[in-house]
Amino acid sequence: MGCSSCSSNSNGTPRGCKNNGTCGSDGCNKMTVFDWLADMEIVMENENTNIIETRFKNGRKEYYKNNTDLFISIGDLIVVQVEKGYDLGHVTLKGGLIPVQMKKKQIDPKKILFPVLRKATEKDIEIWTKSREKEEEIKKTSREMAIKLGLKMKISDIEFQGDGSKATFYYTAAGRVDFRQLIRDMARNFSIRIEMKQVGLREEASRLGGIGSCGRELCCSTWLNDFRSVTTSAARYQQLSLNPQKLAGQCGKLKCCLNYELDFYQEVLKDFPKSNTKILTEKGIAYCQKIDIFKGLMWFVYKNDSINWHELSAEKVKEILKINAKGEKINSLEEYAFSQKTENQEFENVVGQDSLTRFDKKKKKRKFKAKVIRK
Repeated sequence: MGCSSCSSNSNGTPRGCKNNGTCGSDGCNKMTVFDWLADMEIVMENENTNIIETRFKNGRKEYYKNNTDLFISIGDLIVVQVEKGYDLGHVTLKGGLIPVQMKKKQIDPKKILFPVLRKATEKDIEIWTKSREKEEEIKKTSREMAIKLGLKMKISDIEFQGDGSKATFYYTAAGRVDFRQLIRDMARNFSIRIEMKQVGLREEASRLGGIGSCGRELCCSTWLNDFRSVTTSAARYQQLSLNPQKLAGQCGKLKCCLNYELDFYQEVLKDFPKSNTKILTEKGIAYCQKIDIFKGLMWFVYKNDSINWHELSAEKVKEILKINAKGEKINSLEEYAFSQKTENQEFENVVGQDSLTRFDKKKKKRKFKAKVIRK
């Protein structure tokens, strides 16, 4: 994740701090907000100047008030009050961007917020570290308990509170699950307070992280924090084949990146002939098979000849549709497709770049003649 404290060793192998986004240097923090108002004078209400943003495990962020005017910097590990006990988290933001972030997350700044108790001491960090070390073992045991009870749920992650008195279990399930007996068994075995929180498949993927088909880290685990609904119509607008294996992400749902260019496609397609356009010719009806909005091209085939595709520009198609609207037919698609090809200019190498096929030509071996030196 680009952290300076857990880079490569001298032999090239990664060290790996195994903190998964919760290291003290805050260099591998996902969804970090860059404070571009850090060097500017804070213009906000006086009662909101002491609000700070704190990050917990896997990017969960909450807001607290610094009532005691502690000197806190971004990246500090602080102790904050919660409903029962206390918790530890890293400071990620303070100052003029706080009202912007709270408005974005629809949090009322006049709401009563929990206070910041102190900066984390060595004892606090020791208790917090020991609690986090038990998470994997408890997650494995809790999964076995759920299987024995026959519950159709998957416990994906566990988050311990800073004081170690409470653990939040994140799970995914297709429907409603009666886990009351599971909570009793876990509370008896682990001797902690239990909270169950159901998350969606996209939220689970964002918490666990991973590598997408593009070769980069998942958007949901790095910067994407609002999960908008993705439908198959987004793929249809972009002329993508409806292949579930290619359109589905790590979570099993449609990829969030299908929405990134959707607005652009919808805007361009307003001035583009529709994909179900029919052209009337003397040879028969022609149907549209493919659209390329970047090149402004459309491909048509005759009803009785679906093998041969004819390439036409969008402007030519509009002209033909105007002719058909008058009740007239064109002779054939070939004459319009041929005129379109003649309009395109051939590629000319004006930069002077070499051809990529230059490596395919075998070089002739030079024959060296031995020279006779006479004295």
